[in-house]
Amino acid sequence: GPVNDAIHTAIKPPAIFFAEAKRAISSSVATVREIGELRQRNLELQARVNQLTVENLRLAEVETENAQLRALLDFAQTNPSFDIRGGQIIARAIGDSANFLTHPIQIDLGEVHGIRQGMPVVTDRGLVGRIFNVYPRSSDILLITDPRSDVNVMTQASRAHGVLRGRVGQLPVMELISPQVEISEGEIIITSGLGGHFPKGLVVGQVVEVIRNDNLMFQSAVIRPTVDFDRMELVLVITNFPPEEPEATTSTPQAPPSP
Repeated sequence: GPVNDAIHTAIKPPAIFFAEAKRAISSSVATVREIGELRQRNLELQARVNQLTVENLRLAEVETENAQLRALLDFAQTNPSFDIRGGQIIARAIGDSANFLTHPIQIDLGEVHGIRQGMPVVTDRGLVGRIFNVYPRSSDILLITDPRSDVNVMTQASRAHGVLRGRVGQLPVMELISPQVEISEGEIIITSGLGGHFPKGLVVGQVVEVIRNDNLMFQSAVIRPTVDFDRMELVLVITNFPPEEPEATTSTPQAPPSP
């Protein structure tokens, strides 16, 4: 019974007692060692998880960049008449969105790459603007949202002509539209090619509001650009527009006939 068990334990030989104590200590040491090994294994697994996470993020970034490049390549292939150079944005205004929409964006193409002032800049989504300032290895882009920007445009469906002007802190507006032409929200705006500054047919934006005033000679429309300037990373510069004009031939003036 319990009394006999207690007596048996009390009179247990010392050798047996120390053997059991040794086994208990050995078991405790083994447990501590296993805990240490488990912790080390856990640290190794966590390091591997972190490595795989970084690798997945890197692959996702590569895929995003490849998608952008494929879109630009598609634009180039569908517009074989354009000579283009691909550029990456290296500087832009951040923080104040109003300032961002009007501040020139800088790209990593300049004079040494054949870039000249006035060249159109596009993405696969449409017109970005034009080259404004050119430096040896970089250039500034004047966005179509900048108040200094004027672009001759027209509605794709109704063929109404006008001029797109940028505004500070607001969407650009298409002005000087004939009141005789019926335009509606949702119409696509493209470059008209008038004035020779931009090729005809580049997508610019979409009508989001039509402004009519019977007291004015023209109507206007607020345009939402198709280009997402916030997320734009890569651009294309059209380097063969405006077309180079042939050099004027000079003739040697002839002496007037002698009297």
